[in-house]
Parts: sequence; structure tokens; C-alpha cells
Amino acid sequence: MKIYTFFICIFSCCSLFAFPTEMAKPNEGEGVYRFLLNNGRDPKEHYEEFVKLNKNKLGKNHSLIKGVSYILPPLSTETTDNKNKNTNNNKKREPLFGKKYAEYTINSNKLRGATFFLSSGHGGPDCGAIGIAEGREIHEDEYAYDIMLRLARCLMMEGATVHIIIQDKQDGIRDDKFLKNNKKETCRGKEIPLNQVKRLQQRCDEINTLSRKSKDQYQRVIFIHLDSRSNNKQMDVFFYHHGNSAAGKRLGNTMRQTFKEHYQKHQPGRGFTGTVSPRDLYVLTNSKPVRLFAELGNIRNSNDQRRFLIDSNRQALANWMCRGFIIDYENSKK
Repeated sequence: MKIYTFFICIFSCCSLFAFPTEMAKPNEGEGVYRFLLNNGRDPKEHYEEFVKLNKNKLGKNHSLIKGVSYILPPLSTETTDNKNKNTNNNKKREPLFGKKYAEYTINSNKLRGATFFLSSGHGGPDCGAIGIAEGREIHEDEYAYDIMLRLARCLMMEGATVHIIIQDKQDGIRDDKFLKNNKKETCRGKEIPLNQVKRLQQRCDEINTLSRKSKDQYQRVIFIHLDSRSNNKQMDVFFYHHGNSAAGKRLGNTMRQTFKEHYQKHQPGRGFTGTVSPRDLYVLTNSKPVRLFAELGNIRNSNDQRRFLIDSNRQALANWMCRGFIIDYENSKK
């Protein structure tokens, strides 16, 4: 009987090491929280385990050392039945995303307790900036709207509460290269005024009303635009924040760092010149929650246009902004 037990113990111990250890090296400037997030781990769940696994490799205050390979905590395993059950419970639907993308699944709770207000630039009677690509007009409001919807979907999939301020019940997320222009956008069902000040005040009022009703302490607004400069002016994504908002500045810097890291990963050697700066814009002055204004590139520059015309690039912009928000949310808890 003892021999039988001994063999069971050996088998069980061996099985503990049947799965390969996953390791990764941190990017420059990464802390443990961001490192875990970027490697698919939940800092709330995996932070302490990560420190235990790597206690002899960490610097002062659990800092990460560049060039060192760290052991990643194993992801929790669930039975197939439990996974299917959780997936079914977390399936949601948002008609504004369009027929193809209306259904989505909440994959995590990384942004549970966070509320976002998303507003794409212009819309309705104002198409915004206009560029020319392959002899065809491309309008700012259509591409900003598509990217905004993609970001909304990403945030919702991470458990966030999202209010889509500018809406078009006809145009959901589109994978076309050239997005057809229309004037059917509304401000949550309300007709968008032609007058610029009234148009901007309308969306600020909507945001502020929804913000007052929200019980979440973490609330963020993002206004998504495409810039218009001379044809030869190529630009990276850049951000504006309200001059008196320290939290807005931190959010902008987090977004900029997130984009820089992703470019380093996907296009090594490219560099990233995006900036973060204060600016006295109407929507930044008149909306109340922490807010950020994103300019995603020059709609008139042929190189920048690839950032908008290719649907996978529009999705990448949304993914990276979502990642920036996740990092900002985690940092807000420290």
C-alpha cells in the first residue's frame, strides 16, 4: 500500500510540472502592473503570485529590470463546461455596432467600475475635415465614428460601462476602405445643430448629465478626431487635455506611452513622435469628467490615411486606446 501511494505521489508531482513555464522580458519603463497587463494577466489576481515567483529577480520596490526574463503566473484553468457557461452568461448585444459586430462577449472585469463617454468629432450637418484618397473624398466624421465604435466595443468587452454620445443607427462598425458619408448622426437621438457652439455644447451637456447619474468614481471622456494639415505633413497620434486637469494629463501620457510601446513592438525602429499638451478647446473646458481629446492623424496625408482606410488599422487604434484606459484605470487605484 505504501508503494502504491508513493507512485501516486510521484505521478502527481510530475503532473505539476507538465505545463511549460511562460516567461517574458519587460519593455523599457514597464512596472509590474503594466507588464502583467501586456502579457494577458490581471494585476489584481496575479500581482502577489508574480512577486513570489520572481522575488530574487526584482529591483527595489518590486521594480522590473530591463533584459531580465520573468516567470509569468499561470493562467487559471477552468473546465470546458464552466468556460461555456461563463461565455453564455457574458454574451451581450449592442445594435449600434451593426449586424456583424452587434454581439460581443465580456471577456474580463478589468474595467468593471469604470464609466466612459465616447464622442466622435463632428457628425450630422458637419462632416469635419476632408481628405482625398485614390481620387475619392474621405470624411473625418465617418472614420472617427467607426474608430469610436470599435473602441466602445473593446471597452465593453473588458467590463466597462460605455455611453456612446454620437450615434448613427444606420452605420455600425464597417470594414470597408471607403466609408460612405451621410448626415444621420445624432447626439443620443437628438438632432445635431449646425451652429458649432450649440453642437459642441449639446454633447457636453449630454456627457455632464450622464456623469451626474453615474455612481462610478472613475469616469473618462474621449473626443476622437482626425486632424487636417498640409498634404505633406505626416503626424503621429497626439492628445490634448484640459490645462487644469492633472488626471487628464496623466491619462494623455499613459496613452502616448502605450502607443509608443506598441509601435516599438510592431514596427521596431519606426519611433513615435506623438505629443501630449494642454489646450483650451470648448469640449475640454465645458465637460466635467476627466477628458482627453485624441487627434489620430492628418486626413490629408497619404501615409496617415493608411491608418484610417485599412480596417485592421482602425481596429488597432481602438485596441491601443483601450489598453491605455486599462493601464490608467489600474494606476488610479494605486
